[in-house]
Amino acid sequence: MESNRLINETSPYLLQHAHNPVDWYAWGEEALQKAVADNKPILISIGYSACHWCHVMERESFEDPAVAGIMNEHFINIKIDREERPDLDHIYMDAVQVMTGSGGWPLNVFLTPAAKPFYGGTYFPPQQAHNRSSWTDVLLGVSNAFKERQHEVEAQAENLTAHLLKNNTFGERATGSVFTAANNDLIFENLMKTADTTAGGFGRAPKFPQTFSIQYLLRYFHYFKNEAALQQACLSLDKMLYGGIYDQAGGGFARYATDNEWLVPHFEKMLYDNALLVTTLSEAYQLTHHERYAAVIKQTIDFIEREMLSAEGGFYSALDADSEGEEGRFYVWEKHEIDDLLGADAGVFCAYYDVSAAGNWEGKNILHVPVAPDIFAQQFAGGEQALMHLLAAGRQKLLAARSKKVRPLLDDKMLLGWNALMNSACSKAYAATGQERYRQLAIRNMRFIIDNFSAGEGFYHTWKNGQGKFTAFLDDYAFLIQALIHLQEITGKSDYLLKANDISAYVLDGFADAESSFFFFTHRDQSDIILRKKEIYDSAVPAGNSVMAGNLLYLSRVFDNKEWDLKAGEMLSNLGGLITRYPASFGGWASQLIIMTQGMKEIVITGEKFNEILFDILHIFTPARILQSSSVPTENFPLLTGKQYFDPFWVYVCENYVCLPPVNSLSSFTQLINKQ
Repeated sequence: MESNRLINETSPYLLQHAHNPVDWYAWGEEALQKAVADNKPILISIGYSACHWCHVMERESFEDPAVAGIMNEHFINIKIDREERPDLDHIYMDAVQVMTGSGGWPLNVFLTPAAKPFYGGTYFPPQQAHNRSSWTDVLLGVSNAFKERQHEVEAQAENLTAHLLKNNTFGERATGSVFTAANNDLIFENLMKTADTTAGGFGRAPKFPQTFSIQYLLRYFHYFKNEAALQQACLSLDKMLYGGIYDQAGGGFARYATDNEWLVPHFEKMLYDNALLVTTLSEAYQLTHHERYAAVIKQTIDFIEREMLSAEGGFYSALDADSEGEEGRFYVWEKHEIDDLLGADAGVFCAYYDVSAAGNWEGKNILHVPVAPDIFAQQFAGGEQALMHLLAAGRQKLLAARSKKVRPLLDDKMLLGWNALMNSACSKAYAATGQERYRQLAIRNMRFIIDNFSAGEGFYHTWKNGQGKFTAFLDDYAFLIQALIHLQEITGKSDYLLKANDISAYVLDGFADAESSFFFFTHRDQSDIILRKKEIYDSAVPAGNSVMAGNLLYLSRVFDNKEWDLKAGEMLSNLGGLITRYPASFGGWASQLIIMTQGMKEIVITGEKFNEILFDILHIFTPARILQSSSVPTENFPLLTGKQYFDPFWVYVCENYVCLPPVNSLSSFTQLINKQ
């Protein structure tokens, strides 16, 4: 089978299209210059390797020689992996949402030869259906419009681009302090307006984890003892970890559920979702000490190590939803399969996980837990411990049998930002559980990141097969700085803080906007985009801006940098109204807001044996705090300057560098922190 230019790419998504009859280009100067030279419109088609409807459109249209002939004759065709080039995805997704009122993937956008958008949409069927034009009709219609009315098309594209640029400003100058308990209350009230208090989560199907909203509820309970906040946070987590969105046999979470009850997932598994859920579960475990959260943390990290960790220590990006041409085939079961595998134990196992001959989804079974384990155990003669042993043994047998099936496609490129999110998750998991392997995993992965993603003063966005590509984006740097901060906390190694400080200075130099408090998504030297966007919404991953606000707040205290402290406060102040009114879209910001409202505690541990108490302090849920440890005196960090270093350790609790007398026991520390 002949291949096109994409055969030379490293992205699994682009490589999936390398044998299409479409004359695909990757985004770059060759394609953009050819569009200008030939005066042809550009078609960009954006997707990602785990995207189900991207695969459908490829099979229906891009593999069809007749359709490909039309595309090749009339357009310069460019395939883009949205995970490799989120900057392009953001720009052209915004354009399609303005034009059509909705968006999604695959994203198909038509551009002028100057790369400015004038028409677009998402999935188009091969024949007209459900009020959607056929792909062939769209191609011919757009081509004719460009040939016959090029000046009108280009004017429309200019107007749309100007509109996108105008909409790239955010925030409202605060008239008073946003850092008030009343605003914390308002965020809680607005979150609860959309809360599903029966099935957990927020809003209706499709349901996404919305980990940032859950994290805010945990913080709100911590500070204000509002039981409804904790109840909704735990209900949401419990319904997910007992639902089909969680892989009951193998661990790990799918991207979202298609129903209100979390039974039917969209089966793709993304690294970032699992990182964010491990982080949230770790905080929930610190706060509640519910062992089910520690168990799911373990099972999810087991899954990550087994299926998404490279030999070098980097984390892969995603697992596809499809295998053998069917969505979910790898993950669902027929009852007779489980009967054959488990024998006498199958009856209890099937009752627990709602497995039947009729199935609970399209004639097959998605494992889930409709009855809480403690209630189900009351019906089991052997008791809860024996039940858990039977279920664990059954899951192992299912996992072994499943490993022999045709596996979903692995997207084996590595993204800096997503690796950093998983690195933070490992640090958080260690802080919650004390499992040393989580700390070692974070240390090893950070070594991999620094060794392989570094590119001069900056970093690469993606890495695969020994090759780094694309200048890193704001998210990459923000998540990396955050990971370095967390890793410093669990190791006591100050080098991680120094690295975080250097990268933050680089971000301020290359990404800051002189006309606003927010950062651009792209570095100032990046030249292959039509505009520099600023992203502020916390969506599937937190906004780089919200994470940078938290990073600057933290590092400003570590290095006594008043300028960074003021910038973090200004970022939050300028978004305060939006955060309080629309917390579901600004969940990461909301958690920063409540931290600034409550005030940051500075915790310092000194002494040769600081490790003897480090985990005990990490294990306590204290969201608004800086933590530094050192075994030897140092003058490099203001918080460590002038502290005593007597065996085995001293613990200081400070605020704005003013410290209470040090203590040398956990009970004394707990009393101090609870008084604050």
